Amino acid sequence: MSIYGGEGNAGLREAGENGCTLPGDGRRETDLKEELKTLPRRPGVYLFRDKGGTVIYVGKAQDLRQRVRSYFQKGAIFSPRLQSLRRNIHSFSTIVTDTEEEAFILESNLIKEYSPRFNVQFKDDKHYPYLCFTLTEPFPRLEVARRPAEKGYRYFGPYSNAGAVRETLGLIKKLFPLRSCRQPLQEGEARGRPCLNYQIKRCLAPCRGELPARDYAAVVQQVCLFLEGRQRTLLQKIEREMKEAAAGLRFEKAARLRDQYLSLLKMMERQKVLSSDGKDRDVIALENLYARWVVGLFRVRGGKLLAAEYFIPAFTGEADRAEIMKEFLRHYYGRASFIPAELLLAVQPAEAEMLEAWLRQQNNGKKVRLYRPRRGEKKALLELVRQNALLYLQQLEERRRGEADALSAVAEVLQLPAPPQRIEGYDISHFAGRETVGSMVVFQEGKPAREAYRRFSIRDAGRADDYGALAEVLRRRLAHGELPLPDLLLVDGGRGQLSAAASVFAAAGCPAPPLLALAKEQEQLFLPGRALPLSLPPGHPALKLLQQVRDEAHRFALAYSRNKQAGRSLASTLREVPGIGPARHRALLQHFGSMEKLQQAGPAELAAVPGMTAKAVAALYAYLQSEKDGEKER
Repeated sequence: MSIYGGEGNAGLREAGENGCTLPGDGRRETDLKEELKTLPRRPGVYLFRDKGGTVIYVGKAQDLRQRVRSYFQKGAIFSPRLQSLRRNIHSFSTIVTDTEEEAFILESNLIKEYSPRFNVQFKDDKHYPYLCFTLTEPFPRLEVARRPAEKGYRYFGPYSNAGAVRETLGLIKKLFPLRSCRQPLQEGEARGRPCLNYQIKRCLAPCRGELPARDYAAVVQQVCLFLEGRQRTLLQKIEREMKEAAAGLRFEKAARLRDQYLSLLKMMERQKVLSSDGKDRDVIALENLYARWVVGLFRVRGGKLLAAEYFIPAFTGEADRAEIMKEFLRHYYGRASFIPAELLLAVQPAEAEMLEAWLRQQNNGKKVRLYRPRRGEKKALLELVRQNALLYLQQLEERRRGEADALSAVAEVLQLPAPPQRIEGYDISHFAGRETVGSMVVFQEGKPAREAYRRFSIRDAGRADDYGALAEVLRRRLAHGELPLPDLLLVDGGRGQLSAAASVFAAAGCPAPPLLALAKEQEQLFLPGRALPLSLPPGHPALKLLQQVRDEAHRFALAYSRNKQAGRSLASTLREVPGIGPARHRALLQHFGSMEKLQQAGPAELAAVPGMTAKAVAALYAYLQSEKDGEKER
């Protein structure tokens, strides 16, 4: 008998450990029957493993013995998915719980932990961003977060893509004067001059030390109402505050609130009214096309469409619609910041009653109704979500075909044996010879694989030696033998960069992958063994894809170089000045907040910083002026 431990969660009683190895190792079938008889007739969770011990399926049961035995019944007819599962089961173990509801929760947690390949799964929550307020500060900031785990934060989401988060964040910055800086602020404590956002009335500038925390908290509350979709309540609140400010002769505040009120009113007029009853609900439909599934979700608040989201399952196998809907609801509402009282569903999920009980628990005891309408306005609303989900899948398929066509075009132009599935792009960036860095970006099947990107801080190459820096990057890349070589390696540049890349592989005695250099301006392709560069017409699918790889490598390298330069300016540059130690270094950064503001300061302003002496002021001012002159020359 194979025994596997450590499957239980705190507060749940484990089986001790009920486990069995299936008769693929010479054991008799009668042994299996005897082992199955020992399983408890109690609620719990069962885990199936393959020969390597990897969990391939997690399920729950009200009666563990009856449920697990059902997988091994002779003469039973199984779906192709279950047949494949049965062929891969080598051993199993079980975990007993007190109730089926506990088993339901434990099953969900174990699916997240093991990601079994025969369970319906959606992308891990780290792919779905949230917006959150840093409530631990007197003047909270609104930030993007990936995982709602920390205390002292208020989360909103999740959103199905980062683009939706950026759009929402941009709109909030236009409507509400929140601060966007990250410096630590305390009520009544000044931190230098306010930034440009204050001048254009997009920040209340708590950094001046004059703003009461309660006034800023009122703005935070407004943003929370906005993110919850409570626009009507928000308008009423702003109108009330506007009248109070006018009555108190605070006309500047009243004018700001009036502008905010009108902007919100105009935005609400553009929102589509989806239901006449003005209630909050989520509307969820399923659709599949080209063997792919998508879940479409409309967030309706106050009867108006607040957002449309689309979620692609990472794996469904041959699961039916009811199971996919169940797993989506568990996945999404297990991490959602808000659950409405009604969920309109195109498909009745499996274990609907248990889902409702679980949703009620997730919603702090408030009832959540799962409803599948048959006719009327709500049925029409579900049909609208279904049509949009289908359109989303069609657009994905068109994009996939375009990417496949572009890869085929690259293979044809470069005379490759097959379309390049993995393309790596490289670029070098520096700031006037300083902070030299290299980038490696990866495109898998024509799409950016950002988790595979790498960046390099150049150690050995000389100042402004782009060829040497590129060679160093490629040598260090080759040292990572666990990374597969690409089907195509592209460098940003011309003949010189191409030769530098080829020399690295020759020196290493390693066969080089297909190499290519793409020069800017004339957009010419340089290939090994070809005397003249190759020019493709603008708009050629191969050229467009190669330009995308080149530009992404350039963007990634430039961003890293700028980050290093900013870090050098704020963290290390001041310490090169005689008389500026750690204490004065901290005091200067706290007083001015940025290197740009510090560079604009005169001797009198520098002398106003606590701890600064006349000698230190003179040395720092001279250094800052020399840095300015050096930047002008560059």
